Amino acid sequence: MSLETFEPVSRTLYFVRHGETDWNVQKRLLGHKDIPLNDNGRKEAADAGVCLRWLNANFVDLDYTSGPLGRTRETMEIARATVGLDPIAYRVDERFKEVDFGEWEGLTWAQVRHTDPLRFQSREADLWGYPMPGGESYAMAAMRVSEALELITRDCVIVSHGGIARTILVLLGGVDVQAAPQLAIPQDKILVFRNGTFAWLQATTDLEIW
Repeated sequence: MSLETFEPVSRTLYFVRHGETDWNVQKRLLGHKDIPLNDNGRKEAADAGVCLRWLNANFVDLDYTSGPLGRTRETMEIARATVGLDPIAYRVDERFKEVDFGEWEGLTWAQVRHTDPLRFQSREADLWGYPMPGGESYAMAAMRVSEALELITRDCVIVSHGGIARTILVLLGGVDVQAAPQLAIPQDKILVFRNGTFAWLQATTDLEIW
């Protein structure tokens, strides 16, 4: 399968990036390392649940799926519990695991540039296609994500990661492949995909108006 043969789903997808972790605050590359949410991240997860209920009156009937790492599962469970849903009644899909940063895991981009300048420059020349040393590229991650998206048959909430959001923005939102890896992916907003378009919506408990 390639991006050219991928057929976008015709459902509405509500994408939630996991709540904040201490590594996010420190600007470290966080891929497969299982770093837990911090207190602010747990609040962001609760806010996401409130926002989802506000966005879709039929939120109970949505398909809920999460990546396998602890920070995504904790975000999903807090979000569901906040709006009265069974916290653990959701699917886990390994294909929504974060991009693998390999040897660069735990470093900041400034540290990568300083300690591994040649490979850093190679990645800068191809942000989408260059595999992280010992890890994967965004292009490689997009292949597994596209397989997961094609199996979605109804409106769905996906809790995953910043890197995975970037691949979905390419697959469903038409974002340029070299621009996508540079996009900031906030942890206090919900990314909604519908009919080839997308929008960021603020997730906040201030929306508690039902």
